[in-house]
Amino acid sequence: MKSGWILAACLAASLSTAVAQTFPTRPIRLIVPFAPGGNVDITARTIAPPLGETLGQQLVVDNRPGASGQIGADAVLKAPPDGYTLMMASSTTMTNAPALYPKISYNILRDFAPIGRVSVVPLVVVVHPSVPAATTREFIALAKAQPDKVLVASGGTGSNSHLIATLFAISAGVRVTIVPYKGGGAAITELLGGHVDARVDQIPSSIDHVRSGRLRAIAVTTLGRAAVLPQVPTRDESGVRGFDASTVTGVLAPAAVPREVVGRLNAALVKILASPVVRERFAGLGAEPQPSTPEELGAFIREDLAKWVKLVKEAGIKVE
Repeated sequence: MKSGWILAACLAASLSTAVAQTFPTRPIRLIVPFAPGGNVDITARTIAPPLGETLGQQLVVDNRPGASGQIGADAVLKAPPDGYTLMMASSTTMTNAPALYPKISYNILRDFAPIGRVSVVPLVVVVHPSVPAATTREFIALAKAQPDKVLVASGGTGSNSHLIATLFAISAGVRVTIVPYKGGGAAITELLGGHVDARVDQIPSSIDHVRSGRLRAIAVTTLGRAAVLPQVPTRDESGVRGFDASTVTGVLAPAAVPREVVGRLNAALVKILASPVVRERFAGLGAEPQPSTPEELGAFIREDLAKWVKLVKEAGIKVE
C-alpha cells in the first residue's frame, strides 16, 4: 500500500512538471476587477503584451468592474485553477476591501495564490481648476468653511481612493462628501467635467491631465515626493503629518493553481519588469516597478491587511 502511495505521488509530481514545461498552450485571461481607464487597467495593459510575448501566448485583458473588485475576484475564483485565468490585483482587492467589508465574497489569504508584485504607485490629490485651492492647506480651509459641500470622487465604495480620502478627511479634521463611481475612469471623467471638486487618484490615470492643466495637483500621498511630479509637495509637508499611502499592484491566481505554473508565471513577470522599455513606460506613468517572489507578495498582503484592519477599526470607518 505504501509503495502505491509513493508511486501516485511520483506520477503527480511528474505530471505537474510536464504541465509547467508546456504551459501555456493557449491564451491567458487577465481579469481587471475595475473599469477601463484607471490605474489597475493601465497597469494590466502595460504588462499584458510583453508578458504574453515572453510566455509565447497572448494575454487578453478582461475588465470585470463592480462591488469594489469583488465581481472580478469572483470571476477568477470560479475559473479552473490552471493558470489560464489571472487577476490584475491592487491594494483595493488585496487589502482595502477585505479590511472594510465584513461579508466580502472572498478570503484574500485563503482563496488566491500570489504570483508576484508588479508596481508601487503614489497617489496624487487633484482638484478641478475651478476649485479655489492651490495647496493642501487651502483645500483644508475650504472644506472647513463648507462642511460636507466639497465633493471628492472615488473609484467606488471601498476602493483605495475612497479609503485614503476618508482617512485624509479624518486626519485633517474636515468633513467632505465622497462620491463613489463605477471605477477610476468614470471618477476622473466626472472631475474633468467639473461635476465634483477633487479626487485622490493614482498618478498614472491623472498625470496627463495634470500636465495639460485640466487638473491641478496639490499633494502626493507618500512621505517622499513622486519623481514624476517633483514640484508637488507631500501631504506630510503640507501639514498632515505622517500621512503615507500608496497603491500596490500584483498578479494573483486561484489558490489551487499548480506550484510549477506559479513559478513559470513569476519568472516571466520578473523578466518583463526588468525590461528597460517596460520600466520606462511605468516611470512615465509615475509608477515604480517592484517585482517580487510569490512569497514576498503574500507577506505584503498579510501585513498590509493587518494594518488596514487596525486603521479602519481605530478610525471607525463604516461601509454599508
